Amino acid sequence: MAEDLIINTDIDKEAQYKSIIPQITALLEGERDQIANLANVAAALKEQFKWFWVGFYLVKGDELVLGPFQGPVACTRIKKGKGVCGASWQQNEVLVVPDVDLFPGHIACASASRSEIVLPLYRGEEIIGVLDVDSQYLSHFDDIDAKYLKEIVKILNV
Repeated sequence: MAEDLIINTDIDKEAQYKSIIPQITALLEGERDQIANLANVAAALKEQFKWFWVGFYLVKGDELVLGPFQGPVACTRIKKGKGVCGASWQQNEVLVVPDVDLFPGHIACASASRSEIVLPLYRGEEIIGVLDVDSQYLSHFDDIDAKYLKEIVKILNV
């Protein structure tokens, strides 16, 4: 298991992902506890990208329940289909939202959040949660984020 991350923010976004993904892989190597792994991934992503909020919501019955995260306090429970996280879960797809205020039914857990990306998290083929990332900037996320965050979600697929 890696104990330290090498954080380099003086390179472009794609290079940052290419730097952090092998480190995340090493960080998770040999650890089978899901909560520990989710916590470390949230911390690694927050450290690398300085996003406003990054974390996981886990499926519990018919709702998503707050899991490991980094950032300000967050909504604790989200119903399937509600907000960006619930919509990503229901639609089983990555959602990139350039302006959360324009997303129908957006749940404002923090007023400083301006844009968001949410990806389903899997165990095999089953959705067990979502990775949720918020930025304080409009239009912060794009196809590069979607591509590399999908790779990170695959690393977590247990």
